[in-house]
Amino acid sequence: MSTSADPLAALAGLPGVAESVNAVRKAVDRVYGHRVMRRRSNEVTSEAALRGARGSAALAGADWALEEVRRRTDFGTEGEPRTVGAALRLTAEAGQLLNIWRQSPLRVLARLHLVAAGGAEGGEGVGRPRQSGEPVDEPLIGSDLPLPGADEVAGRLDGLARLLLMGSEAPALVTAAVVHGELLALRPFVSRNGLVARAAERIVLVGSGLDPKSICPAEVGYAELGVAPYMAALEGYASGTPEGMAVWIAHCGRAVELGVRESTAVCEALQRGAA
Repeated sequence: MSTSADPLAALAGLPGVAESVNAVRKAVDRVYGHRVMRRRSNEVTSEAALRGARGSAALAGADWALEEVRRRTDFGTEGEPRTVGAALRLTAEAGQLLNIWRQSPLRVLARLHLVAAGGAEGGEGVGRPRQSGEPVDEPLIGSDLPLPGADEVAGRLDGLARLLLMGSEAPALVTAAVVHGELLALRPFVSRNGLVARAAERIVLVGSGLDPKSICPAEVGYAELGVAPYMAALEGYASGTPEGMAVWIAHCGRAVELGVRESTAVCEALQRGAA
């Protein structure tokens, strides 16, 4: 990252990032201007939450059809049902944590992991950063991306928190992408790091004012773009190079745009009386 007083804002100057930021802003403005949003925004928000949770779970290995997620009520069993349940709980919880995030991002991250694990995973490792020697269950990422040690994780989490609390002139997309990328690269918890990272990104996008009604589910976009491009972009972030960071931010921007497209379709269906 840049050594300037506002390193997040410095990232906004990377090649191609301004174009991504502008494209996201225009897309978000269009869906917020849809006539359905004046009357039925709560319905759009609810549907976006469901679809976002489905997308995040798909990236975590539970790629269920939307109607199956909508229909099911039992997510307590092992494997994919528990992953989907975790994604749904995180999506619901994220909206309740905005004020705390502004005061203590690390406290929110601990809460997100506790919610994701549901008190049933990781034993003493639930709700806190992993300690030296503790394994990480994150099958999506695998061994291609080096796993930072516990000391590095603690230092970088503190640095991220200071950066967020300091405030920045950076566009919301840039800040959200950095939070998402840093948490994925660090994998600070013993499990469910991807779900937590995407929930944290949602909190930033909502809390920044870019998507105050939480109707632009980037998780839908990530799932649509696919796991391989997601991981390739993450490797760019983890490299720390300007080119790699720009690729990651652009990938995040495209995901938000696709999330906007999804909610625009929901608005159109509501307008036709089909949803």
